[in-house]
Amino acid sequence: MSLLKDMLAKAVEMHASDIHLKTNHEPYYRVHGHLTESGFDKIGPDQMAAIVSELLPPYLQRTYEVEHEADFSHQEEGVGRFRVNLYFSQGEHTFAMRHVNSSIPTFEQLKLPIQLKNLASVQRGIVLVCGTTGSGKSTTLAALIGEINRTSRRRIITVEDPIEYMFVDDQSVISQREVGLDTLSFQNALKHMMRQDPDVILIGEMRDRTSIRTALLAAETGHLVLSTLHAGSASLAVPRMLDVFPAEEQDQIRLALAGNMHAAICQRLIPSTHGGVVPAVEILINTSTVKKLLEKNMVDVLGAAIETGKEDGMQSFNQAMYNLIKTGLITEKEGMKSATNPESLRMNLQGIFLDEGNRILGV
Repeated sequence: MSLLKDMLAKAVEMHASDIHLKTNHEPYYRVHGHLTESGFDKIGPDQMAAIVSELLPPYLQRTYEVEHEADFSHQEEGVGRFRVNLYFSQGEHTFAMRHVNSSIPTFEQLKLPIQLKNLASVQRGIVLVCGTTGSGKSTTLAALIGEINRTSRRRIITVEDPIEYMFVDDQSVISQREVGLDTLSFQNALKHMMRQDPDVILIGEMRDRTSIRTALLAAETGHLVLSTLHAGSASLAVPRMLDVFPAEEQDQIRLALAGNMHAAICQRLIPSTHGGVVPAVEILINTSTVKKLLEKNMVDVLGAAIETGKEDGMQSFNQAMYNLIKTGLITEKEGMKSATNPESLRMNLQGIFLDEGNRILGV
């Protein structure tokens, strides 16, 4: 067994989410959110060069030589699948690798709010999964695609950089395309995607004007578009996308989002009392109230709409934390650390609930 395979196998055995390899340093694992020594010796320059040679795909060698970084996926036989980022740090090869579970997780296994299952039956519109790096966005998207695949006969096309979860056709027909391997770029893939007869389109990340415009066009023409976005809360998803565009275009994009966005969810991973982590999920649904707020450019009060939208399946981060604490899945201490408004959460846990959302909305 090679050194690399040994390190990856031990990482999987320890339930590590990430593996960090640096030249002349001991490998480190991230286990349940904390960096942990791997127990392996320091990786020498020759050993690191051998690992680079073993992992880096031929089609990315020139890119890595020029840009000094590359993203790709790696399947280690008998161990598992990993998302890999290879880059230079102080002139030395450095790896950040994330373990991707081979099985497609379900909503129940991930302990996601049950109302998110309803998103699998949505026929058109944009569904965004938001959060910071490492918050489980890709895993939640995989659960959503998996649910569609198990329950609906739909044509699903994904564009990913790189492919993480590997899907097997069940009720649906799925084509997964990896940037650099199956298509030259996100832009190229999105340009030709509408000719490939999709019902559901997964765009790995809303990263620029092209991806946002393509998502809006696809939604307007009757498709369901799934994607991720780096945003700290569901209510910030719309402002985050608007900021990508120049001021003179923002009104047009905002109105398009009002008409075509179906939902934005945002998650934070919280250490669980049962070990591992559990997601706290904020949910924004584009109800008639939310649509009016977007049309009137009142995006600053979307958070209040979330707080008052429980009957429509919405919940704020504080409401999510409250439910997780009350069901014993997380401690009060951990909930307070991750709450958007810790003082409000403390009052809720004491049985005090202020109708702040309705006051802000003027209801």
